[in-house]
Amino acid sequence: MSEHKTEISTNNEKKTLLVIIFTIITMIAEIIYGYATNSMALTADGYHMATHALALTLTYVAYILTRHFSNSDLFQNGTEKIGTLTAYTSSLFLGFTGFWIIFEVIERLINPQSIKFDEAILVAIIGLIVNALCIFIMEGGEHKHHTHDEKKDTDEDYNFKSAYYHILADALTSVLAISALVIGKYFNITYLDSLTGIFGGILIINWAKGLLINTIKILVDVRQ
Repeated sequence: MSEHKTEISTNNEKKTLLVIIFTIITMIAEIIYGYATNSMALTADGYHMATHALALTLTYVAYILTRHFSNSDLFQNGTEKIGTLTAYTSSLFLGFTGFWIIFEVIERLINPQSIKFDEAILVAIIGLIVNALCIFIMEGGEHKHHTHDEKKDTDEDYNFKSAYYHILADALTSVLAISALVIGKYFNITYLDSLTGIFGGILIINWAKGLLINTIKILVDVRQ
C-alpha cells in the first residue's frame, strides 16, 4: 500500500470511529423513544441506524486488522479484501434487519397504537441532525483537494465507501420518518407512519442486496 493511500486509510479510520460514537448515541435514543412514543417510523429509523452502527464498527475493525497485518506474510494477496469481507458481512445483517422491521410494521398495523407525535418528531429531527453531522465528517477533509490519481485511491477504499452509503441511507430514512410523523400529526393519517416503516425496511433490503452483490463480485474476483 502506498504512503499516500496509507494516510487516507488512517484518516478514514479516525473519521469512522468518530461517526460510530455519534451513531450509537443517537441509535439508543431513537429506539427508546420510538417504543415510548409508539412510532414505528422512529423505531424503524433507530434499528436502521443500528445496522449502520454495526457496519461502521465492522469497518473500523477492518481498518485495525488491515493496519496490523499490513507487513505480515499471513495474507498471500495482501490485506485489501479485509474491508470487502466486512462490507459483505454487514450486508447480511442489514438484510435481516430490513425483514425484521417489515415484520414489526405488519404486526403494528394489525394492532395499531396511539402515537405521541411531538416527542417522536423531536427525536427524529435530532437523528437527522446527527446523520448530517456524520455525513459532514465523512465527506470533509483531504479527498476534496486531491488530484485525479489521488481521488482514485480514495475511491478504492470500498470499506469506507460502504460505511458512507450506510449513513446516506440512514439520513434518507430519517427524512421519511419526520415526513410521516408531521403528516400524521396535522392530517391524522396515522397509518402513514407504519407505511413509512415498511418503505424503510424495503430500502434496507435493497441496499443490503446491492452491497451483497458488489462485495461477492470482489471476493470471488469476478471480472468487471
